[in-house]
Amino acid sequence: MSKSLIETGVIVNSDGSYQTWKPSSVDEVGGTMQFWGPLFPGQRLDSLLSADQDTAFTAIASWVRAKISLGDNHSTLSPNACFIGENGSVFFAPENLSNRCLFAEGIEHDRYNCPDLSGISASNMDAAAFCAGVMLYTALAKTHPYPTSDFYQDMREGVFLPVHLALPTLDKELSDLIQTALLLPVKRKNLKSNLSLLSGDKILNNILSILTNKKDLFRTLTGKETEQINKEKENYQLKKNTIIKTFRYVSNNKLFLTGLSAILILGIFLIGSMIKGRLDRPTTKGMEPHSVVTAYYDAYNSLDHVFMDVILMGASKEDVKAAMNLFVVAKVRQAYEPGVTELYITKIGSSEDEGQIFYRADYLFLIPYEPVTIIRSDTITLEQDRRGNWRITEILRASSQ
Repeated sequence: MSKSLIETGVIVNSDGSYQTWKPSSVDEVGGTMQFWGPLFPGQRLDSLLSADQDTAFTAIASWVRAKISLGDNHSTLSPNACFIGENGSVFFAPENLSNRCLFAEGIEHDRYNCPDLSGISASNMDAAAFCAGVMLYTALAKTHPYPTSDFYQDMREGVFLPVHLALPTLDKELSDLIQTALLLPVKRKNLKSNLSLLSGDKILNNILSILTNKKDLFRTLTGKETEQINKEKENYQLKKNTIIKTFRYVSNNKLFLTGLSAILILGIFLIGSMIKGRLDRPTTKGMEPHSVVTAYYDAYNSLDHVFMDVILMGASKEDVKAAMNLFVVAKVRQAYEPGVTELYITKIGSSEDEGQIFYRADYLFLIPYEPVTIIRSDTITLEQDRRGNWRITEILRASSQ
């Protein structure tokens, strides 16, 4: 509140001259503080935007002229805090004091200015040109260009119904200027208007020239033009409801989507690794039954439990578990005698009806670190899997020392 006591405003006359407005006194009535200063008879600018076209144009032209006269000198931008006098003079009320008053009225946000165009590093003329564009759009279309609750984000991203669609009969030069002004918060590389490189002060001067010199600002559309505009409106709404909403969802949920993407990538990698592992696993493809039995015991000697597991199809995996337990020993197994020695494999019969072949394997089994030799005799049953590969389905073992 103490800041409001020393904050100043500015009054810009119709001839471009201006003087500072300073509060001269303050009192309190019914719990409300009142600030007093030099009298300025006029109407608040935002209330004039909904008036008839001539009144709105005259008010906006006075505001633009005042902004051009002030240049980069500071003055409040919000039309809610500006007053237009009958002679074309403009009173820019103290900004902090105006904001407190507007907040008390229930106006919490300034819908006519983009925060990205205000501040020390921004051009005051760009901010003024954007504000002029919003006011002209509102006055002409009788609707705000950013009607949603996300209006600041819409301003930053240039999300509004393009001027040539909202006001298809408007003079093209003025239409392009308003469009360019509304796109000032957007990065220049994304601007598509042929006037996109105009600076804020150039936009304001061109707008003022049109508002004060041109008499006929509207034209009549042909049937073909009307049809084309309606089609463009439909396309814009589709774009707004799909692409823009999707983009914003992605933008507002970056962390969640990044985490989800990482999980999906990891899942794809694991599945791919599993599939590759399955494809890279050894098989008994092309091997004769006798070779399968021999390979099984050779794999036992080398502790190749993976190949042993591949050869089995329903038979006991006791040998596979034993090979896995001795896997560490395999790293230095050159110091040991082979586990399976004196192996003799004999075919003992077959069953054509059931597609089975029977072998007997006689061998000595040596256990590392233990001076024990076990005599084994295995009766082995082989069958073909669905790919036609021979695999062991049963091992009946007889052991003695």
